[in-house]
Amino acid sequence: MKITVSVIKADVGGIGGHTKPSDGLIEAVRHTVKSSGDLLLDYYIGYCGDDVHIVMSHTKGTDDEEIHKLAWDAFEAGTQVAKEEGLYGAGQDLLKDSFSGNVKGMGPGVAELEFEERPNEAFTVFAADKTEPGAFNYPMYRLFVDALSNTGLIVNKSLAKGVDFHVMDVEDGTIAKLSLWEDKPTLEAALMYPSRYVISSINTKDGEPILSASTDRLHNIAGTYVGKDDPVCLIRTQKLFPATEEAGSVFNNPHYVAGNTRGSHNMPLMPVKLNSAATINFCIPIVESLVFSMHNGKFTGPFDGFSTADWDYVREIATKKALAIRSQGFIHPATLVPDELEYADGYNDRMNILKSKMKPMDSKTVTNDRKENYEDPD
Repeated sequence: MKITVSVIKADVGGIGGHTKPSDGLIEAVRHTVKSSGDLLLDYYIGYCGDDVHIVMSHTKGTDDEEIHKLAWDAFEAGTQVAKEEGLYGAGQDLLKDSFSGNVKGMGPGVAELEFEERPNEAFTVFAADKTEPGAFNYPMYRLFVDALSNTGLIVNKSLAKGVDFHVMDVEDGTIAKLSLWEDKPTLEAALMYPSRYVISSINTKDGEPILSASTDRLHNIAGTYVGKDDPVCLIRTQKLFPATEEAGSVFNNPHYVAGNTRGSHNMPLMPVKLNSAATINFCIPIVESLVFSMHNGKFTGPFDGFSTADWDYVREIATKKALAIRSQGFIHPATLVPDELEYADGYNDRMNILKSKMKPMDSKTVTNDRKENYEDPD
């Protein structure tokens, strides 16, 4: 049976800041989804930091208007509760006044796959908060390109053939198909700059879908800072695809991503347990792992992929890396380059003041000043 799994997420309010949604907000989202009749085969609702994610199975295909409207209505219901409770950032990811057929480009992040369900269908959702869509570039490179990280690239016949990456230029809205192994150097060149080039999907050479990731950048849509993009990634695992353990392990080296408080710093991506609040320790970027089995569109799980004891050690590594780079304060590379600062207006205000104080240098004055400060070594 052909099944579609849709993961749609949005930040529509947090307690006391960008921390976590309230119980009332989550319940409003759940009530809306539960009231959808027979539209869905199954669903799961959770959160990562202050982002609510809705995982849905159905037979409507990707980009379906009914499915997307259900998610939009659920987030609007959550927004109403957020306003009533005085939560921070109520409805901040809902950038349009009304639904227009598809939530892509309207604020919420979307990852969807349609496929013929296997007898033992397995998939994992990686949900992140306080970072950007390109946060998945490095771990997915490790998973599908780097045999030092994933031995499956050697022993799995399907993966050894290579896969097709679809990489999006999030500034221009264009997309390129890059095939392994012939396009490996070009892929690596693109993935060097995750703020610009983002993995949107991955397929086998035969066209079987493996991965889908959200790519929308909120500041590109809104034209101003409204929060980080907080991406989601949906990946099928086992058999022809990476093992679940291979998919999880590529997050065991907390790499630096754009994010943090005000979306202005480079910080490590820390794996955390399901339904974790965002930390108020500089708002370290976080990622969760929701591991599912599915049969006839019905979910078993999720199992919390980052809940076992070994991940406590990885979290300690991430914390140490975060405190180390953040101790550098506002000096780059702790902070992002000016073009990537989410609060660019404030930075530009400072630069305008600096420019107003700049005066042309008089060459004669400079020459005399050098002479006055010159000391004869004899």
